[in-house]
Amino acid sequence: MLTVLTIRNLAVIEQVTVSFRNGFSVLTGETGAGKSIIIDALGLIAGGRGSAELVRYGCEKAEIEAGFELAHGHPVWDVLARIGIDANRDEPLIIRREISAQGKSSSRINGQLVNLTMLREAGECLVNIHGQHEHQSLMKAEAHIHWLDMFDAETIVPARTHYEEVYDRYTELRKELRQLEESTKQALQMADLYRFQIEEISAASLKIGEDASLSEEKRKLANAEKLFQNVADSYDALYGSKGLSAISKAIQRISDVSAVDTAKLNPLLEQMQSAFYQLEDAAFQLRDYRDGIEFNPARLEHVEQRLDMIGMLRRKYGDNVAEIIEHGKRISQQLELIENKDEAVKRITRQTEQVQDQLLTAGDKLSKLRQHAAKRLSHSIEAELKALHMERTRFEVQFLRSGQDLESPSFTRNGLDQVEFLISANPGEPLRPLAKIASGGEMSRIMLAMKSIFARVDRIPVLVFDEVDTGVSGRAAQAIAEKMSELSQYCQVFSITHLPQVACMADSHYLILKTIQADRTFTSVDDVRDSERVRELARMLGGVEVTEKTLDHAREMISLANEKKMNAIP
Repeated sequence: MLTVLTIRNLAVIEQVTVSFRNGFSVLTGETGAGKSIIIDALGLIAGGRGSAELVRYGCEKAEIEAGFELAHGHPVWDVLARIGIDANRDEPLIIRREISAQGKSSSRINGQLVNLTMLREAGECLVNIHGQHEHQSLMKAEAHIHWLDMFDAETIVPARTHYEEVYDRYTELRKELRQLEESTKQALQMADLYRFQIEEISAASLKIGEDASLSEEKRKLANAEKLFQNVADSYDALYGSKGLSAISKAIQRISDVSAVDTAKLNPLLEQMQSAFYQLEDAAFQLRDYRDGIEFNPARLEHVEQRLDMIGMLRRKYGDNVAEIIEHGKRISQQLELIENKDEAVKRITRQTEQVQDQLLTAGDKLSKLRQHAAKRLSHSIEAELKALHMERTRFEVQFLRSGQDLESPSFTRNGLDQVEFLISANPGEPLRPLAKIASGGEMSRIMLAMKSIFARVDRIPVLVFDEVDTGVSGRAAQAIAEKMSELSQYCQVFSITHLPQVACMADSHYLILKTIQADRTFTSVDDVRDSERVRELARMLGGVEVTEKTLDHAREMISLANEKKMNAIP
C-alpha cells in the first residue's frame, strides 16, 4: 500500500505531506483546488512524463516522494532485482522524483538512480491510475489477451508456458533454415576458403602448448655456449682448491678440536657439514646439466622455422595454438554443413514441420482453454455491471485467429489467437470495442466492473480513479461507491470525486483546500474526520450554503454507509 506522499513545489502545491491508510479513500474539494495535482504526482512516481510547466512558479525544482509497504511476494521486488536495484523486502520501498525548472528529470528508487524506463517498469506494478479519458491497459486491445490469461491463470498459464517453449524451438528452427537458404552463394565462396584454411592448419600438425615449449627450447639452443661456459666455470669453482676441498679442510680442523668446546663447536660443525653436502649435491647437478647442454645449430634452425610458421598461423587464426586448433575444428564443421547443405535443409525442414504440428496442437489447446475462460469472464463482468445498474449490457471476448487464416494460422508468442473485449451498453446496439464507447458515465462503470474482476489477479496495490463518476448520479452513483468500497478489499483505492454518494462510502476522507496569501496560491491536504467530514459532505450536498438540514443529511449518509460496509463484510 501507499503509506506516505510528499509533494514540494508542484504546480499550486508548495509543500504537502500526506499519510494514507488502507481501504477506500476519497479526495474532495472545490474545483481548481488541486485535487488532480495529487494524482499527477502519483503518475510521476509511476513513471509518467514530467515537464517544466509542472514546477511551481519561481522555484528551481519540483520534488515528489512516495513510500510503499509491500508483501514479500509482490512482483515489483523481482522487477527491481532484474533492473539492478538493491531492495530489502522487509523495509518500505521509497521512490523519489525531481523535475527541474529547465524540464530535466531525475528519479531514485531506494536512493539508487534510475532512468525513466526503469521507473515506469517498477511503477506499473505499483500504481494504476484511471481517469475518465485515460483507461490504460484495459483499453488497449493488444493487452486483452494478457488479462484473459490472468483471469484463469491456474489453468491457462501452464498451457501458455508449454506453447511458448514449443514456439521458441519453432522460431529457432525457422531462423536456422532461413540462414541456410539465404547463404547459398556466400557459402560456395566460403567453402574454398575453408578448405584452404583447414589444409593449412592440418598440415602444421599443431599440438596444444607447442609454441611455449618451442620458445623455451629456442632460448636454450641460442644460448648453449654461454650456458655451458658459465655452468662449467661454476662447477670448477666448487671443486677447485677454494671450493669444496677448502670447506672439507675447514670441517676437518674444527672436527679435531670440537671435543674441547662441544657446546659451541658441535653445532657449528653440523652446520658446516650440512653446507658441504648441499654444495656437493649442487656441484653434481651442475656437472650433469653441463654434460646435457646441446650444441645443435640444425635443431635451432628447425625450431625457429617452426615458431615462424606458428606465428604466421597465429596472425591469421588465433592468439595461441589452442585457438588455431579450435578455429580449424569450427570451420571444418562449417565446411561439412556447406557440403551437406541440401541434406541439412531437408533435415531441418522435417524438424520444423514436426515442431509446427506440435505448436498447432499446443495453440489449439491454449485457444480452447481461453474460450472457456472467456465465457466465465463475460458472465462475471456482466454480473458486476448488473450491480452497477447496467443490467442490459452485454460483454463478449472476441477471438480471431492470427493472420485471419484458419488453415494456415500465423503463430505468435501469444498463441494462435487475437483477443479483444467487446461491449454493447444498450439493447439493439452491436458489440463494439471498449475504446468506441461514447458515454463517459457508461465507460466509468464498465471500467469499474472490469477492475473489480481483474484487481484480484493483477496485484497492483494502488488503484486511483480520477473523477470516473462524472456523468452519473442517483442509484448509479451509489452503485459505483459501493463497488469502489468492495474493490478496496483487494487493493488500496483512491477516488477524486464530486459526488457525496461516493464520498460517504470512504474509509478515509482527504479535503483539498486552496488559499491565497500575498497574491500566491497555496494548496493543503487535510485528513478530515468526524464533524469536519460531515461539514465537507454537507458542502458537496448543498453547495456553498451549509445548513442544518444538509448537515443532518450528511450525518445520515455516513451512518447508512457505515451500515452498508458492516453488512458487506464477509
